[in-house]
Amino acid sequence: MTDETTLPETEHVVVISDEERYSIWPAWKDIPWGWRDGGVRGTKAECLAHIEEVWTDMRPLSLRRAMEAEDASAPAGD
Repeated sequence: MTDETTLPETEHVVVISDEERYSIWPAWKDIPWGWRDGGVRGTKAECLAHIEEVWTDMRPLSLRRAMEAEDASAPAGD
């Protein structure tokens, strides 16, 4: 039995989590809870290439927000 998700021609979709982390998902499967469609479909390689191009800050959204809040509340530096 062949796992269809490993075939090179299987269509995938880029998905983004609530924490703005990226992944790929077989297009024929329902996107899991906590993830949304990232708007890009294609082969596994095409989707991974897109993710490599756009996912430049791998910190989770909650960490980025906490760091921004900390920076905003810090006194002006020397």
